[in-house]
Amino acid sequence: MRRRDFISLLAVAATSPLAARAQGLRQTRRIGVLTSSDEADPEAQSLVTAFREELGKLGWTEGHNIEIDIRWSKADVELMKRSAQELVARRPDLILTSSTLATGVMLQQTRTIPIVFLLVADPVGSGYVASLPQPGGNATGFTPIVGSLGGKWVELLKEIAPRVGSVNLMFNPTAATFIGAFRGSFKAAAVSLGIETNDAPVRDMHEIERLISTSEPTSGVVMIPDAFTVTHQAEIAALAARYRVPVVSWSRSFAKLGGLISYGPVLVDEYRRAASYVDRILKGEKPGELPVQTPVKFELVVNIKTARALELTVPDVLRALADEVIE
Repeated sequence: MRRRDFISLLAVAATSPLAARAQGLRQTRRIGVLTSSDEADPEAQSLVTAFREELGKLGWTEGHNIEIDIRWSKADVELMKRSAQELVARRPDLILTSSTLATGVMLQQTRTIPIVFLLVADPVGSGYVASLPQPGGNATGFTPIVGSLGGKWVELLKEIAPRVGSVNLMFNPTAATFIGAFRGSFKAAAVSLGIETNDAPVRDMHEIERLISTSEPTSGVVMIPDAFTVTHQAEIAALAARYRVPVVSWSRSFAKLGGLISYGPVLVDEYRRAASYVDRILKGEKPGELPVQTPVKFELVVNIKTARALELTVPDVLRALADEVIE
């Protein structure tokens, strides 16, 4: 073959669709991340680390073919809005959002940039997607909601604290717009156990302390996982210990921080799964065609030390079922 012909073949190959796609995959892609968490939160850092590690396994390496710009908002709505505007202005290839609130704020800024969301309680009811199987639009992701969770929290609270005769459902009315997703199973389980229920909206730490400090000796609290309560879970655990109130949450970090008991999805697994969606979208798939997924793994964590401080005896069956027992 003549040298001129060989060079011509190389030129054709370089402009072929396959070569163009390969070059596109090699270029540096930009991901924006908007989270409701506090940057100082160790669990939040570990979740982001898991996301990064999973991206690495899929061939995306920071400093090589991907850049990640993370904005922490500490459940501050105004800071969240500013961060969302800044991220969109940088024109990333994709945005990862964590929490119902952060996702709503981001969707107010863009309906074109692909969004993969995490920890969105009711994406259909919130208007973020058309349906779970066919999201449509520019967003898809992972929802932690399973309708039975509200009832499960009540059952666990009654099992570990049999004296409980009433339960307060604690949530932030601004962040927990999805409260209805839990309320049905929460109330049904309470009725079956002969427990009274009360909605307990809290807007700041003063209201949280007032709720817990004025709780009756036979009452407990179910903490709804919204951006506000999760951000303040360390303070809530401390108040619950001080006023000797049994509280159940969804996050293992709550039990790690001194909370009594937690039951919910394995959050680190959700972040790893999100990386797979990011990978697929960066390679050309459309977010609107990727179904919103629900959790596949749940974990139960019991803090024995806290139980003893509350003069509660953890049943053997609960110990056996727990994925982790904190002594």
